[in-house]
Order: sequence, then C-alpha cells, then structure tokens
Amino acid sequence: MLTLAKVGPGDVVYDLGSGDGRIVIAAAQKFGARGVGVDIEPARIVDAEVNAARAGVERLVAFKLQDALETDVSDATVVTLYMLPEFNAKLRPILERQLKPGSRVVSHDYPIEGWTPERIEVVKGSFVHDHTVLLFEVR
Repeated sequence: MLTLAKVGPGDVVYDLGSGDGRIVIAAAQKFGARGVGVDIEPARIVDAEVNAARAGVERLVAFKLQDALETDVSDATVVTLYMLPEFNAKLRPILERQLKPGSRVVSHDYPIEGWTPERIEVVKGSFVHDHTVLLFEVR
C-alpha cells in the first residue's frame, strides 16, 4: 500500500482502522514518513504504541483512540484504509472535504463508491486469497 502510494519522507500517512500500527510504523521505518494511526479499540492503541517503541519510531508516529468518521485528516498526504465498502462510502465526503488535491488514498480490497482508482494492483496472498490494492488521488 505504501509503495503504491509512493510514500516518502515528506508525507504524513493516516491509517484509519490502524490496529497494531503496522502501516504507520512501516511508513516511518521504510520511508521516513510521519504517521498517525486511528482506531476505535483501546487495546489496539496500546499494542500500536508498544510496537512503535519497539521499532524505535515513536517520534515519527502517533496513535489516536477515535472513530475514523470523526477524525480530522486534513494534514494527511496519504490515507490508508481496510474498511468495507459501506464504511468507505461514509468516509468519502469527509476525505473530499478535508484532503488537499494530490493527496493519495489507498484502499485494501474495497473500492470507494464514486471514485475511480488511478491504479489497481493485485498482491499475491500467502494463505486464503490475493489482495487488491486500489490507489486514488484527490483532485
């Protein structure tokens, strides 16, 4: 997802539904980007903070205990998601309102209704199925 979005050191990556923080941690470790993980589950925030400290990137990342639909993403240059289509449809007007032109949105497996992806890549899965990664650019 991060490679498809061409994440670099000048980016701010928001991962909505960030779980254990692996996306924003990878953005910091591999690409030098800053990152913000957002999750509604307190235990996932604790896991993510521990994982960031273990990875030595806690100065580049932060985690918010928050509903993704209530999160201000206006400083994001990249937003990553792994949400169902119904959630993506609710999120779309928020992203359109808050993100600057040129910002990238990367969705794992599910489209964003009303948006046409710039690129679609299929990533070989290791167990059950392959994964589709969709890249969108805000206009």
